[in-house]
Amino acid sequence: MESKRLSLAVMYGLITIFLIAVATSLIFSFLLKFTTLQEGSIAWVVLALSFLALFIGGFVSGGKGKEKGWLLGAATGGLYTIIIFLFQYLGSDSLFTLQQLIYHGAFVGIATLGGIIGVNLTAAKA
Repeated sequence: MESKRLSLAVMYGLITIFLIAVATSLIFSFLLKFTTLQEGSIAWVVLALSFLALFIGGFVSGGKGKEKGWLLGAATGGLYTIIIFLFQYLGSDSLFTLQQLIYHGAFVGIATLGGIIGVNLTAAKA
């Protein structure tokens, strides 16, 4: 029963990440289409929002799981990385570059941190 609860917590975290990603992608696509912004000028903002989305996803998974936040956050970040890799490989027939590997390693790390904080903040409330 515990593994089901932990799996569900990771799924909540992944859903949160992808909802944030879809919302920010929509906002930035409209900004790029209807303003004079260029992709290069918002690259750092998009990267920062990606880190924030992974942190929030890890936080949600840790909060839902109530224990083992490091594991839940790492699993959430790891599954996110696997899903993105599969989309890239199956859709574009290309592997991760070294830069992408570094980013995704940091994504897993920040999601792990979010999971740790999520467990500790929700455990303090309960």
